[in-house]
Amino acid sequence: SPHSLGGNLTDQFSWNYDHVAGLWELEGWIDKSAAQLARANYGAYMVQRGDGLRVITLNTDFWYESNVLNYFNMTNPDTSGMLRFLTDELQDAEDAGDKVWILGHVLSGYSGGDGIENPTDLCDVDRFSPHVIANIFWGHSHMDHFQIYYSNNGTNMSAETAQAVSWIGPSITPLTDLNSGFRMYEVDSNTFEILDAYTWTSDVSSFPELDSQLEFGPTYSLEYNTRETYGPAVLGWGPQDPLNATWWHLVTEAMETNSTLISSFNDFLTKQSPFNSPCNSTCEAARICYMRSGSSPIAFQNCAPGF
Repeated sequence: SPHSLGGNLTDQFSWNYDHVAGLWELEGWIDKSAAQLARANYGAYMVQRGDGLRVITLNTDFWYESNVLNYFNMTNPDTSGMLRFLTDELQDAEDAGDKVWILGHVLSGYSGGDGIENPTDLCDVDRFSPHVIANIFWGHSHMDHFQIYYSNNGTNMSAETAQAVSWIGPSITPLTDLNSGFRMYEVDSNTFEILDAYTWTSDVSSFPELDSQLEFGPTYSLEYNTRETYGPAVLGWGPQDPLNATWWHLVTEAMETNSTLISSFNDFLTKQSPFNSPCNSTCEAARICYMRSGSSPIAFQNCAPGF
């Protein structure tokens, strides 16, 4: 948060934090000590359930590529203190034998995050996966895709080194040239791993028909089932085995030899938008590269731009 920038920058950019925290205190929503915390908080939180799962939310807007504050104090990989918070929470979860889901808005890979080495490399994933971090969920892109994290920051990408996967959920808000969609997950209640995922979409071109009435909203239909779509390409994977990072890496290997799979992925990416472009061989290679890039620096180093 801006308070950590130091010098005149602290006063220049912290006014909104100070103002909102002051309003909360004035209205009696929080006390003085909580208001002081709100002024300097990085916006990351943990909720501990009673069944062995901890949900950690991160303010990943910190690493949005358009956030110019990322480029101050670049010698400090964690100016906000949020990654210190994440590490401490993951350590507590490990000590307690709990599992963790990590949630955030801006994804750590692809081109949504900045290209600097920190904080988007998320070295905590290497340290705490897969025995603590069960799943990661991002948004921001409005598209339907996934990213795999590997040990040693992706220096060797294989099924054996795949450690965690992030699910980037399709958005109900269509943005530009996209349809509307959402996803539901089938979760193992013991391990908190994903057993299956179901994605529903709605054709945005039909939305003008809703303007003349108030009784009904958009209609969503099942677009695809993840295990059913990609599972047959992964040999030796049982019906109750999780859709984890290893499974997703094997899916990417199958995509390298089966263009039908990558074509399906390309369609799902935009939720079957009629404005989606077909994927040629260059596009296919780039798509797979981004799937294997859990952090933006890896993507910028290895993947063709524009995809």
